[in-house]
Amino acid sequence: MQPIALRTTVIGSYPFPSWLEFATQHLDRFGPDDLRELQNDAVIAAIHDQHSAGLDVITDGEQTRLDFNLSFYGFLSGLDCEPLPPRRFGPPAHDQRGKHTVTSTLAAPRGLGVVDEFLRLRRLAPAGPALKASVPGPYTLSGRLLPNSTYPDRWALTAALLPLVQNELAALVQAGCGEITVDEPSMSCYAHQEDPARFVRIFNDTVAPVQGKARLSTHLCFGNYKARAVGPRQYAPMFPAFTELAVDEIHLEMASREFSELPLIESIAARRDVSIGVIDVKSYYIESPADVAARVRRCLQYAPADRLSFAPDCGLSQTARWAAKQKLANMVLGVKQVRQELGLA
Repeated sequence: MQPIALRTTVIGSYPFPSWLEFATQHLDRFGPDDLRELQNDAVIAAIHDQHSAGLDVITDGEQTRLDFNLSFYGFLSGLDCEPLPPRRFGPPAHDQRGKHTVTSTLAAPRGLGVVDEFLRLRRLAPAGPALKASVPGPYTLSGRLLPNSTYPDRWALTAALLPLVQNELAALVQAGCGEITVDEPSMSCYAHQEDPARFVRIFNDTVAPVQGKARLSTHLCFGNYKARAVGPRQYAPMFPAFTELAVDEIHLEMASREFSELPLIESIAARRDVSIGVIDVKSYYIESPADVAARVRRCLQYAPADRLSFAPDCGLSQTARWAAKQKLANMVLGVKQVRQELGLA
């Protein structure tokens, strides 16, 4: 059950401050101490916005990453430089990101960097909110690697990356992280054309070493690069197989899909907690507290309060910061309104 009924949380990412966006384009001008200061200040800003909104669970906003998972390839050995993407101009889409060439055995001799992120978050965060870390899963990470004779397909690349992610999860738990999202958006995007049961086996193998040692969640994402989806935005191909994911909580996008498939949460809540996306990160309509409260009440028709948490549909990194701040604040206010109605305040 949820630690707090009708909990409020986020997926992971948060918008970069404008000055950080500028700095990332001029990193050669900064010394190592300057960069550490940049990172600390950016995380402080992300923490401030989330804490000011009143969230029950916060993250570091993934302020030291690039586009959720791109920065992780810098921690892997056995890769060549990334080639130019197939298309560089025109409307933004996933084909504007290139793929890495694998040159030797894949390894992560320094880990994947998430432990350092969590330790920074714990050092800088105020008392009160729960702290959550996010780790990309091996199938998602494999998507930007080119197969070769050693790793002839995406499945072989996934198998090679799986123990590296396992090690990072174990190190996070060892560092004291009590809540982890294992993010496999590629599984959601391709469940319509691959065997979803195979995805479940890969996911459960990944989290097996930390099962029962931290609160685990996953986000069933349809893609959000430049606010664009990449998979068919339907959960039907994933279920009932994804009900077997070895997690405490499953997060579903709902706001941007007009709460299509909402009855699905009833079967999930019979066995797992459910986090519902009630904020549309792809829209600049600012949901009012009343909008959010109405959406929460709809969810309560299918799942009890102690099984539900609420979040934006996806990470907020592709949403302007001014909008993200107001959306989070209104989300918390709307959820609090329903808590009060139910006598849960």
